[in-house]
Amino acid sequence: MGFRIWSLWDPAELDPDFAPRVEEFSEELLLADFSDEAALREVVTRTVRRHGIGAVLHCGPGDPALPVVQEGWRMGVSKNPPAVHERLKALEEERPDLASAPRVSVETLTVDGNHDVVGMTAQRITGPPHFHVTGYLHPAPLTDFERRTVEATVQRRLTASGYRSGPAHTLVALQPHGPWIVSCRAHLGADSIPLLFEAARGFDLEAAVLRGLLGRRPVVPDARRYAEVGFFLLPEGRLETLTGMEDIAVTPWVRGARFPYAPGNLVAPLGDPRSRRAYVVVEGDTPEITRERIAKARADLTVEIRRGGR
Repeated sequence: MGFRIWSLWDPAELDPDFAPRVEEFSEELLLADFSDEAALREVVTRTVRRHGIGAVLHCGPGDPALPVVQEGWRMGVSKNPPAVHERLKALEEERPDLASAPRVSVETLTVDGNHDVVGMTAQRITGPPHFHVTGYLHPAPLTDFERRTVEATVQRRLTASGYRSGPAHTLVALQPHGPWIVSCRAHLGADSIPLLFEAARGFDLEAAVLRGLLGRRPVVPDARRYAEVGFFLLPEGRLETLTGMEDIAVTPWVRGARFPYAPGNLVAPLGDPRSRRAYVVVEGDTPEITRERIAKARADLTVEIRRGGR
């Protein structure tokens, strides 16, 4: 589409196996300690001025780094005032009674203040007491009424915040009395959610974000199948051996797989966001089929992990 991209990462958050891909598609990979506000602002300002940057976007999970947002707005290369990000979070509350409620993540793309819902994805979770996220299913199997109600709720939040441009990822708990927004952030869904859109709909969510910069609203095809990502449920410790990833990757219904650990690496425990970096994505005609295929892929991966390894 003619865009040139500069990527800015905190090196503490950039996995070694992922860095070469970021560099491949970037004019330059910039590294900065996001906890050092002065240094972060300097990198943003210098890069925008040196290369004539036209837009600064936050694409990673979590809250955007406020200094980046503020510098982008100050230099006229962001359409969203910094206060928008605080308003998006207004009224959020992780209530205990929401822990067991079914949840869907809602992906939206906003162009000139118009909020288009491009899809909803259901969470797969463990049972009590922790309710850890173990994967996502797209599209979420909702009734038409549930879908319309969730869509309206999310659009109201985005409108009230003054959000003008870009992607948003909203987590919604489905309560008997209606949907409750658990979180709303100005970024794409993480944990391979864009890959689920591609597998289920043939829709490139990331490319749609760039089209939005050109003023083009998304046109989203209907889902042709279901797609599910399942995280490999590994115990915490030090990885000693692994087998099975080669076979998993060439299975016909597998659309993507990643295992960023090598022997000797420490494996993050279930519940730690870093544990979601090891995953498999499958497709199928029903949610039951995708669930079975995720289970098979997990069974095909054999690992030896020394618990408490240092």
